Amino acid sequence: MEKFVRLDGLVAPLDRANVDTDAIIPKQFLKSIKRSGFGPNLFDEWRYLDVGEPGQDVSQRPLNPDFVLNQERYRGAQILLTRKNFGCGSSREHAPWALLDFGFRAVIAESFADIFFNNCFKNGILPIVLSAGEIDRLFWLVEATPGCRLIVDLERQRVIRTDGETLPFVVDAFRRECLLNGWDDIGLTLRHADLIRAFEDRRRSEQPWLFA
Repeated sequence: MEKFVRLDGLVAPLDRANVDTDAIIPKQFLKSIKRSGFGPNLFDEWRYLDVGEPGQDVSQRPLNPDFVLNQERYRGAQILLTRKNFGCGSSREHAPWALLDFGFRAVIAESFADIFFNNCFKNGILPIVLSAGEIDRLFWLVEATPGCRLIVDLERQRVIRTDGETLPFVVDAFRRECLLNGWDDIGLTLRHADLIRAFEDRRRSEQPWLFA
């Protein structure tokens, strides 16, 4: 997966608490396991005025002009700012896939559902937990500042506001190392590829009947 070291990104504010995974990517779009192609259906029921189905041409669908991600000022956002308990509900890994495919690399919230939180790290998204007061101040800053950007520095574990204020956050050391190096579960395994090959060669030599 792509490394995450430092991100200077546009922020989109989703001022909702308890956003569940069915809102992030509705159930009818879960038929594929390719990890890509879910971005057009991110927050499908909120972004569009009709009922979405797999295979539709989204360019022909009517957009909800009141939904934040349809507003021009937030187009191209890479950082999602939201409220508590983001990613609750079912454990579908398609939720971080959809966020990543849409272009988000970081999500800032007061809290996250545990399984969604873990799935973000496994797919190259950084979930950042800040206090309710810090979240409130960020919402005010983003809404008052068109084109508001934040710097997310994972190496130093801090969010830097446009006014220079620094907001520290904490990430588990192992997860931080994985994101900094772009290691997903497969990548972690492949770090030991030489040892795996040596083991298989030894088995083939010592137990050739297993490979007949």
